[in-house]
Amino acid sequence: MGASGSGKTTLLNVLSTIDSPTEGSITLGGIDIQRLSDNAAADFRRDRLGFIFQEYFLLDSLTVQENIAVPLTLIGTPSHKIDTMVQKLAERFGIASLLGKYPAQLSGGQRQRTAAARALVKSPDILFADEPTGALDSASASALLKKLSEVNEELKTTILMVTHDAYAASFASRILIFKDGRITKALHRKEETSSHFYTRILNAVSSLEQ
Repeated sequence: MGASGSGKTTLLNVLSTIDSPTEGSITLGGIDIQRLSDNAAADFRRDRLGFIFQEYFLLDSLTVQENIAVPLTLIGTPSHKIDTMVQKLAERFGIASLLGKYPAQLSGGQRQRTAAARALVKSPDILFADEPTGALDSASASALLKKLSEVNEELKTTILMVTHDAYAASFASRILIFKDGRITKALHRKEETSSHFYTRILNAVSSLEQ
């Protein structure tokens, strides 16, 4: 968490093999990702990572079902398995009734839930979310964050989210606050309500700005 330019997205890009660090090493799942070739890094991203961005990046010419299925189609998953996997995630994200629709027919929240389902359809080891609620209204943002929390708790999917929004951050179990490219503070969620954790986050950010 941090303001624009604090280094959040740079860290996400380095951890997800999109960019390389100038020094040091990064190990994910026992693999030193800095030693991967460009092709191996691309395979690693395809097979083990999921991504959600502020922009939805849905394919306008494909239906919701087809958009969610894209990662499975690319690796040759049998169609009967694709249908089952897509249906399960569509039900989890409340978009099962929209599977036959196209992105242009969806609200912003529905598009982002479609993008989230697509990112999770291959059961990635880590889901990287870069400002996933940045383009959503408050109700849609809250709905998406609750669904992602369920995925984390029930499917045990690790989620690394970048945000500048304290409310979005309050859904996390651990927060690293960035300023000028450095981690300046770490917060862990205790046995507390979301509203109490939200207040602690605001206080932590405020203290760094003084």
